[in-house]
Amino acid sequence: MSESHLRRPDDSELRREWNTIDENELGIPRAAAERVVRALNDALSGLYIAFNQVRKHYWTLEGAESGDVEGFLEDAADRLADLTDDLAIRVHALGGVPVNGPMGIRQHAPLRIEAGDVYDVRSALENDLDAYATLAVGFREHIETAIELGDETTVELLRGGIRTIEEDANRLEKYLADDSLATPATEP
Repeated sequence: MSESHLRRPDDSELRREWNTIDENELGIPRAAAERVVRALNDALSGLYIAFNQVRKHYWTLEGAESGDVEGFLEDAADRLADLTDDLAIRVHALGGVPVNGPMGIRQHAPLRIEAGDVYDVRSALENDLDAYATLAVGFREHIETAIELGDETTVELLRGGIRTIEEDANRLEKYLADDSLATPATEP
């Protein structure tokens, strides 16, 4: 894969190299911080993908039932962005570099990236629900890792995040239970 499109400042400007862990001021040993950063970067990658997917669905939603769903998707994307910020700040505090850019996101991706096409509202929400389910499973695993390593602050951040994810997933399930959502036309 070509890296010619990357802008790389002079090494004298480099504060922290990608995929490395520096000492942190939190008192968390480097080995533990490495494991937590790896878990958080997996979560961040999933959040980036889910954010972009939800935002795309917000941009492209059409149909009679789109009003309430559109508002939900806009707010859901904002909640995903806020959660991303919280976890990225934690990664930095732990001495790591938060996952960023397409290559870093793909390196840690816990879920598949939806094709760039536009889908009907039911299919879009089903794809969003799948993304949220994958995020929830990953967050539970990351909570266990943070508990095992004694990182209570990360545990609390992830627990708050999973509440947000599960609340939004429940709302998606309610939309999908509505028989009036458009379904793709079938060929006779």
